[in-house]
Amino acid sequence: MDRPDIEDVEAAAARIAPHLHRTPVLTSSAIDAELRCSVYFKCENLQKVGAFKARGAVNAVLQLSEDEAARGVVTHSSGNHGAALAYAAGLFGMRCTVVMPESAPRIKVDAVRGYGAEIVPCKQHERRSTCERIQEERGATLIHPYENPDVVAGQGTAALELLDQVPELDLVVAPVGGGGLLSGTTVVVSSLRAGAQVWGAEPREVDDAFRSLRDGVRHPGVSAPCSWADGLLTGLGVRAFGILERHGVEIVTVSEGELLRATWTLMRRLKLVVEPSAGTVLAALRDRVDALRGRRVGAILSGGNTDFRWLSDERLDPTSSSG
Repeated sequence: MDRPDIEDVEAAAARIAPHLHRTPVLTSSAIDAELRCSVYFKCENLQKVGAFKARGAVNAVLQLSEDEAARGVVTHSSGNHGAALAYAAGLFGMRCTVVMPESAPRIKVDAVRGYGAEIVPCKQHERRSTCERIQEERGATLIHPYENPDVVAGQGTAALELLDQVPELDLVVAPVGGGGLLSGTTVVVSSLRAGAQVWGAEPREVDDAFRSLRDGVRHPGVSAPCSWADGLLTGLGVRAFGILERHGVEIVTVSEGELLRATWTLMRRLKLVVEPSAGTVLAALRDRVDALRGRRVGAILSGGNTDFRWLSDERLDPTSSSG
């Protein structure tokens, strides 16, 4: 599993450029003062479909053969990858089927349907088996959300852009669920910014990536996961585990209250709509503030698709000093 490498990411960047946004980088003097460092937020919440996932999906779809494209594509997703694949398939007139857990937020279900995909609902733990059944029945091509090397290469283009926009970074932080974004980020940073660190930000309620890298063995995803960071509920993938372990990536886990307060801060300070999965990066930085003094930090805000139900969670407490 040597792919993707930096050449794959660079090729993906050229390939997808006509179809996607080059997202902006924003800063906040208030957040910099709090963390005693300079933080550069890569705003993937402003990407097509509202998330970085569009990068990997478009890159993968563009590399299908004519026969594969004619048979359509299928995936399983809690929302953002499903919407991204539906968007990518729609660009080229392909049939798209997305297997979604019944617990997926309504806003994400509506987005997937709005981009023209057929949705097949299932239990959270039945995502893969349902997807495999549809593959067998229809002959559709699976575009896996984080094991497909073309998807990972596409996700890495967010970090490639970030390093072009802010070259002298000392640390890059990205959320981790299945690990496509974080592993793609790791490939880029390790290749282009020798000496810079990469951290993954993970909800403590679904901490399999943290435990996997701590123990040197890939642990299964948490059963019946429960977190407002719905985009990070899947277990760490095989490909991602290999890349992250090889490069010594550190995982910082954060509580639900911490990630909710960080999400609120990003909305209040940057005037951005972000989802709790994206809030994990600021929560992780707050957890390690003593290690940040004077450093230049890149933080990838993974997406902005949220129905705001989390605002009613009492753990948010927006009046707190970190809210």
